[in-house]
Amino acid sequence: MASPEEGHGTLKRTLGAGSLIALGIGAIIGAGLFVRTAAAAGGFAGPAVTISFIVAAVGCAFAGLCYAEFASIIPIAGSAYTYAYATMGEIIAWIIGWALVLEYALGAATVSISWSEYANRLLSGGVAGKGIPYEWCHSPMESAIINGVSHHGIINLPALLILFLLSLLLVKGTQESAIVNAIIVILKVAIVLVFIAIGWGFIQAKNHTPYLIPANAPPAILPDGSTYSYTDFFRHGWGGVLRGAGIVFFAFIGFDAVSTAAQEAKNPKKDMPIGILGSLVVCTILYILFSWVLTGVAPYQDFMHSGKEASVAYAISTYMTGYGWLSTLVTVAILLGFSSVILVMLLGQSRVFYTMSTDGLLPKVFSDLHPKFRTPYKSNIILFLFVGSFAAFLPETVAGDLTSIGTLFAFVLVCIGVIILRKKEPNMERPFKTPLVPLVPILGILICVAMIASLALSTQLAALAWMIVGLIIYFSYSRRHSKIGGAAGALPTASDFEELK
Repeated sequence: MASPEEGHGTLKRTLGAGSLIALGIGAIIGAGLFVRTAAAAGGFAGPAVTISFIVAAVGCAFAGLCYAEFASIIPIAGSAYTYAYATMGEIIAWIIGWALVLEYALGAATVSISWSEYANRLLSGGVAGKGIPYEWCHSPMESAIINGVSHHGIINLPALLILFLLSLLLVKGTQESAIVNAIIVILKVAIVLVFIAIGWGFIQAKNHTPYLIPANAPPAILPDGSTYSYTDFFRHGWGGVLRGAGIVFFAFIGFDAVSTAAQEAKNPKKDMPIGILGSLVVCTILYILFSWVLTGVAPYQDFMHSGKEASVAYAISTYMTGYGWLSTLVTVAILLGFSSVILVMLLGQSRVFYTMSTDGLLPKVFSDLHPKFRTPYKSNIILFLFVGSFAAFLPETVAGDLTSIGTLFAFVLVCIGVIILRKKEPNMERPFKTPLVPLVPILGILICVAMIASLALSTQLAALAWMIVGLIIYFSYSRRHSKIGGAAGALPTASDFEELK
């Protein structure tokens, strides 16, 4: 708690409660709302994606209350990593810090891919085959038939461009980044409200009937001409709703990113809970209304073959006659919205790395601050190279599901941490207290674990492989260089024996 007192070599405290709420909304409303809503509705939940949002929101609410308690008593940069470090020890903290890479770094990559898709739609005027050539705005793992011609992706250049520009902004300073983010948040929330208000008049009751996808629903046609069956348990009914919750959970990633900026908050003990819970409440209400309108305007099957990449603009241009201008406006606002999400994700990741580096678990380069701007500029540059490689060569669905599982894992450990700290330090001053402990944390754990279980096996295995890589790094580097573990936890080296001689 004493280590981050402001001075030369520490992060600068510039953010108030309003800026923190804006950071949360900036990170939450983005790809999850505009892209993942359609993916969850089209493939798994149908119109009941509204229920998927409620399930995901409840899980986030339980976790959010736990985050708020931790953020008020441990106002240090690093989010769940810091909380795990203080309650469960170094190795658990490392595991959660490594999982947060899936949340923030891959989250930024996922949204930059969506940014690329919408930029291409805007440049092409919505006409397939025009705008940026398919090969230069899609990953090598993607292909499509456009006007009868087969195309295969090579590299996603627009995604790299937006990552580069926002990384430069973060190097410049947190306050400047917060101002840009606040402007963007106002614009994109206004557009979401306009879509809800106008789209409400175009809702067709038949699109909401049946509300849950039936097991015998006719197969959907995919862009490559193949069919998609709904017979699998997690592709219809309540199983589909749960799987949909695991997918749209990505839409809620962001409120916890507020906690990564705790060390840059002016009054963190008061403002952090307001920022975390305030942004979560605002976005949950908008999400439920938005998904109700979107699935009412367009049939859910459409999102599997025509509107998947730019579902909102597609629904407007196809089913909302006379509102073509709104389609263009939505696309512009979404591009701005995605930009703020990427900004906050990159901010969050660099702050987690900053704290891990100051603890000795990562090389010092990740905590080196710019002499003038006092930002971890080297970390931002390295992150651009790392995140950019994912954005350039992976499709959105792969990166998005991995982001969700990393975040859910972080939420589980934060909920466990609250229970542990209540037992270990019952008399600690808590400016904000999670209600009904241990019930609320336990419910948060159960819901998050259920959403993890609903995700694809390939995603779970990929996350497990990621954790194994993280443990290898921990035992080969971090344990030896840790400030609290240090020499006590490291194997002796030749230089150690020389010192003994």
